[in-house]
Amino acid sequence: MKENDIKKYYNQRINQYRKHNKLYFDKSSPKISDKEYDQIKRDILDLEKQYSYLNSNLSPSNSLGFTPSKNFIKSSHRVKMLSLSNAFDLEDLKNFEKKIFNYLNKKIDIEYSVEPKIDGISASLTYKDGMLVLGTSRGDGTIGEVITKNLKTIDDIPQKINSKDFPNDIDIRGEVFIKKSDFNNLKNNFANPRNAASGSLRQKNPEQTKKIPLNFVAYTYGYFESKTIKKQSEFLRSLKKWGFKTSEHNKVLKNINDIENFHKKFEKDRFDIEYDIDGLVYKINSLELQKRLGFTANSPRWAIAHKFSADSAYSEIKDINIQVGRTGALTPVARIKPVNIGGVIVSNATLHNEDEIIRKDIRLGDTIKIERAGDVIPHVIHVDLKKRNKNSKKFIFPVNCPSCGSETIKEFNKTTNKHDAVRRCINEGFDCEKIAIERIKHFISKDAMNIDGLGKKVVENFWDLNLIRFPQDIYNLNYKKISNLEGWGDLSVSNLKYSIEKSKKVSLDKFLYAIGIRHIGIENAKLLAEYVKTIKNFSNFVNKNKLNDLLNIDGIGETQINSLKKFFNNKSNYKVIEKLSSILSISDLKLNKAGKLLNSTFMFTGKLSNMSRAEAKSLIEENSGSVVSSVNKKLNYLIIGEKPTTRKVQQAQELGIKVLSQKEWLNLLD
Repeated sequence: MKENDIKKYYNQRINQYRKHNKLYFDKSSPKISDKEYDQIKRDILDLEKQYSYLNSNLSPSNSLGFTPSKNFIKSSHRVKMLSLSNAFDLEDLKNFEKKIFNYLNKKIDIEYSVEPKIDGISASLTYKDGMLVLGTSRGDGTIGEVITKNLKTIDDIPQKINSKDFPNDIDIRGEVFIKKSDFNNLKNNFANPRNAASGSLRQKNPEQTKKIPLNFVAYTYGYFESKTIKKQSEFLRSLKKWGFKTSEHNKVLKNINDIENFHKKFEKDRFDIEYDIDGLVYKINSLELQKRLGFTANSPRWAIAHKFSADSAYSEIKDINIQVGRTGALTPVARIKPVNIGGVIVSNATLHNEDEIIRKDIRLGDTIKIERAGDVIPHVIHVDLKKRNKNSKKFIFPVNCPSCGSETIKEFNKTTNKHDAVRRCINEGFDCEKIAIERIKHFISKDAMNIDGLGKKVVENFWDLNLIRFPQDIYNLNYKKISNLEGWGDLSVSNLKYSIEKSKKVSLDKFLYAIGIRHIGIENAKLLAEYVKTIKNFSNFVNKNKLNDLLNIDGIGETQINSLKKFFNNKSNYKVIEKLSSILSISDLKLNKAGKLLNSTFMFTGKLSNMSRAEAKSLIEENSGSVVSSVNKKLNYLIIGEKPTTRKVQQAQELGIKVLSQKEWLNLLD
């Protein structure tokens, strides 16, 4: 497909998504099935991943969940309603468990609470002194819609609970759905059971909601404190005792192989169940372990959704293009003959890297099997060698950057003693057009400067019009020229100007992440910000060649320091930081100043018992302390585990630094 055709198809999908979002959320009268709606979303996300020039403020990639409707009062969730990460095969499940063991710093026997993933609408119920006082929708995960009266029409939801052991204050969460048999009587009014449940819950008049046979299954909690319930399975049993319905298919299984086998059997039998299910959810059964594992930015570490089988199809490779990313990575993408996979037209598939092409011997003109799992970019499973043209030639990966012509290299990894699989352009500044564009896209992204109205597509358009060449150009745009462009009215220009002005106030960690230094992600940017305190101090580390001093930060290693050095050795990068520092108001990172370890610094040596360094560090930071990686006069406590480094202990004793055992350190935290 040509670029114009791709843009046209993308905009069609965006318009469809916008139309059905309005029908679904504002009008509560969906016109398509849930599967069709999800396919539109996935198609948009896949297209954006495959083509860097595609972006829209209306895209599902620019939001989590949906913005609560203006028709309802809004309410903040006391504990966020985060989404789950997904698994599609046995390897994903093994990686999920491996991450748990790494975080806990040991391999342990784990029980899993296995629960069906009902395809319905999430809701949260707040009970105080046994009374249902608030019911909310999921919304965007942070703020939901108050739909208490509508939820009270559902027979499965108790309005008053008299059990003596029922908590005084608890948020109970579950799924609202309609049974397949009940939906048969409603299918003339709704597209599918899920949409029927959504539309019914969002009626302004609860009497209308009452007419719909809605069901509710409880499966977890938000806000809740208990010293008696120790396991997720125990909580599910308590829910049943308190009068809530729970799934009859809930199980407790011991290991990955057991849950994989159960998944295979359940997938075959799921069509016989009276409600729609799109996968299984696995949760660590121990609530204590759940608490220890905590959350990433988007999902819990202790749970995963195992989706049902991926879709696949065969197609033909028409071309192989090389995309250049923000960090100079060269990514090969196969342009294939468009093929329908699970209701979505796929015209591209990632080939990952040069080594992958060589390993699978992928060539132009090959017939390949493409797999598409959820929102994951379609990828090549294998080549059908029987259909290969006898005259086909091996694909030769370029040794020069297709954007700027610079040399490309595969960096040597000292940890693995191997060269990286990814080939990169050596250009570190803004001289490579593709890298510069991708870095500006990163700068304006949601997790960075978060500039609404300046999406990926707009950045590319402004680049073509020579309005932007560096991030600082965003703050000196020619709005008069923009207002004359097609699609830009007074309101959209005004909104863009407001968003850009708003972004001028930014925290130090956000700024350090936004400038796009390789290996400096969100977490590393926070570590740097906590250590240097101000942008002036950070500049001093750069100007006085003191970047090696940052090795003292626990979590910052040689990889990050070398990346910082490469970045600032490029004069154009340094000028960008200088310009932005003069334009922006960069505030210090706000730290918790109420913890028990405030103003105290810690260092670990030796292996900790039943806890990883990551978890220990998290505990210290949650209590306002900080962790360093070397013994010096600024260190307050050296915590020793099994087989500590003798030299570090001696250094601490010589400097009068207090040495604590792991138990003594934990006593500081009660």
